[in-house]
Amino acid sequence: MQIKGKAVLITGGASGIGLEAAKQFLANGARVVITGRNQVKLDEAKKLYPAITALKSDVSDADDAQKLFKQIQQMGGIDILYNNAGVLTGPINLGIANDQHLEDAAYEINVNYLGVIRLNNLFIDMLKSREESAIINTTSILSYVPALLESTYSASKVALQFYTKVLRKHLQIINSNLKVFELLPPVVATEMTAARNDKKMTAEDLVKALIAGLKKDQFTIRVGDTNALYILNRLFPKLAFSLVNPKKSYKALSS
Repeated sequence: MQIKGKAVLITGGASGIGLEAAKQFLANGARVVITGRNQVKLDEAKKLYPAITALKSDVSDADDAQKLFKQIQQMGGIDILYNNAGVLTGPINLGIANDQHLEDAAYEINVNYLGVIRLNNLFIDMLKSREESAIINTTSILSYVPALLESTYSASKVALQFYTKVLRKHLQIINSNLKVFELLPPVVATEMTAARNDKKMTAEDLVKALIAGLKKDQFTIRVGDTNALYILNRLFPKLAFSLVNPKKSYKALSS
């Protein structure tokens, strides 16, 4: 896929992986629009990279999504929709009744899964009308093996993975040129994972792998440990589960 000259919309683009993606898409000759819920972070991102367009928008809000679509229409449209926005509420102990479970689960599903569908449905006709276009959905290493402490997050990424595969196939059946990519990161060093002591990939290396995968039309982009875990889980699922969920996870659940 050609990136130079493309217009790219990156959700959750004001920090972390999204901001790094904005930087690298710009470096590859793309025009970049980022969105986010935090105006301060959006302003800071704009100062760092004046060439980007920063729009405040929440993917979990239907009215915000409609407003964003109209703004993008007025700007001439986009060629690439990068669904990067995601949330993680924190450890959930499903073995103990807790009123917070449902609220946290609904929030994660709304942002991580329904938010993607919400934007894809709005932008899909625009993207299909382009000579070459793409949707990028970010799932996770946890799409293959769930984390005991991140159950709904894991589930939201599995749902998104299945949706991504089906969307790609539907578009192929109708002979659309719209490409659908799935990015599967390992644990990445961002604000979301700051409290974790796991091995972490840098956002820079992750986005480099994404850009390389896009250029090669590699529709499933497994990065770093995700690729190794994918293979291990197919051969030795119990071992893969134990690696994702070491004994310290059990201790956290029982504390």
